[in-house]
Amino acid sequence: MSSSFSSPKLPAQGILEPLGDEDRDILSGYGEFLPVQPEHTITDEGLDQNSLFFILSGKFHATSMRAGHMVLLGTIGKGETVGEINLLDPAKASATVTAVEFSQVWRIDGPSLEHFINEYPKAAAWLLIGIGKTIARRLRVVNEKITAFYSA
Repeated sequence: MSSSFSSPKLPAQGILEPLGDEDRDILSGYGEFLPVQPEHTITDEGLDQNSLFFILSGKFHATSMRAGHMVLLGTIGKGETVGEINLLDPAKASATVTAVEFSQVWRIDGPSLEHFINEYPKAAAWLLIGIGKTIARRLRVVNEKITAFYSA
């Protein structure tokens, strides 16, 4: 009796879209696939954080404590990422990211990303461009919110 098992795969979505199938398969080996149960966190505000999380399925809430109140910063779903800035510049997490339903993520830490960059520089360049675009897009949204706040 033969059985075939399929390994999790990184999809051609979000920051991974420019990578070819083979590059995504290689990259997947530098990180780990993790199930995340509802109400479990993948980052905790104020704690050290040096990993990038790619959301494969499910939904997360990003929250932050402000003046003693929990503030919902946003919802994160399939194809999106968490931790881009701390992957490049490790520091304390600026938000808590909690699963609101069963979810699956792929996680890579800074040292593992550096190994991938050294071994596969062309694919890594596309990955880093995707991370940069994500950071730039999020910065624009914050700038628009600040502008709207001071224009009101």
